[in-house]
Amino acid sequence: MSKSLYETLGVSENASADEIKKAYRKLARKYHPDINKDESAVDKFKEINAAYEVLSDDEKKAQYDQFGDQMFGGQNFHDFAQGQGGGVDLDEILRQMFGGGGGGFSGGFSGGQQGGFGGFGGGFGGPDLDVQARITIPFMVSVTGGKHHVSANGQSFDIKIPAGIKSGETLRVRGKGKQYQGQAGDLLIQVEVAPSDEYERKGDNLYKTFDVPLKEALFGGKIAVSTPEKEVSLKVPKNTKNGQKFRLKGKGVPDRKTALKGDLYLIANVVLPDVDTLDDALKKMLEAKL
Repeated sequence: MSKSLYETLGVSENASADEIKKAYRKLARKYHPDINKDESAVDKFKEINAAYEVLSDDEKKAQYDQFGDQMFGGQNFHDFAQGQGGGVDLDEILRQMFGGGGGGFSGGFSGGQQGGFGGFGGGFGGPDLDVQARITIPFMVSVTGGKHHVSANGQSFDIKIPAGIKSGETLRVRGKGKQYQGQAGDLLIQVEVAPSDEYERKGDNLYKTFDVPLKEALFGGKIAVSTPEKEVSLKVPKNTKNGQKFRLKGKGVPDRKTALKGDLYLIANVVLPDVDTLDDALKKMLEAKL
């Protein structure tokens, strides 16, 4: 039985979870559009991510191991992906195919033949058991990941928030939807990220303004600055200008697909002293020399 998802990641069908993850990360870095400028890299990157979406999930992997490429109408995964067109989210299609909606995947095949996917909408004849919800998470949780308490559909529990999530993304919690004849739907949680008074996010990069006393701006020095990970000692050179940027590579937001991190840009805000607090002699000298 052909199982081309494994070929997409370049691993054997007996590969361990760690081997699959390692192969995925290697390929994701190789074909990431920010690194690989070849036009074909975009489609390859989508295929790699979609294949990993299945093979990294125990339930989806078990279904695929049972039915193989029959799930793609007998095509290998590359041909199936190309047939979906450039504007289609392969991850979402596969999530729906592999039990993402309605009564799940069971019953999707009969006698070894493909049983109708209902336009990938999860429609297998049963009721829609999925439940929609919306949450707002703190900004720093969206950057570093963490737990968030949810109350929905008469249940209350903690969910794991992946690092790097953006506003508008949806998290799927298995089995927390409606119940029907022994089957359970999923809870689909749309995430909104609360704004931050300290950071601004642009893509996977973060921007933060920090204060630089006039003495350090003029003569240079070290300033303690907090980052999402820890406090760092930033060396500022003499003659630092207001608005000058300092880049901390890899200290930004992780990409959920590749685990590659963006950068943190620190923007200098030179703080001028209150002239009325200065010594009279110093004020006169400054007034004369400036």
